[in-house]
Amino acid sequence: MKNPSKDTLEEWRTNPKYWKWKMFYYNKEDDRLLVDKPNPMLGTTLNFAHRKAYLFLLGILVFFGFIGLTLTRNP
Repeated sequence: MKNPSKDTLEEWRTNPKYWKWKMFYYNKEDDRLLVDKPNPMLGTTLNFAHRKAYLFLLGILVFFGFIGLTLTRNP
């Protein structure tokens, strides 16, 4: 959905049906990759219904894996 209203965004953020195991946001209607958690003071999370969410997560894991590998290598 393009340009949802503030009420719609609030309903998506707080409705438990869009939160799997109360941790993972999954809403196919929502086009955003990053969304606020139900308590916005806790930050943001990925919308796992978004097709790029898994690529984003994989990129983060590869980046930090590379950093860890680089730091633990013997000179």
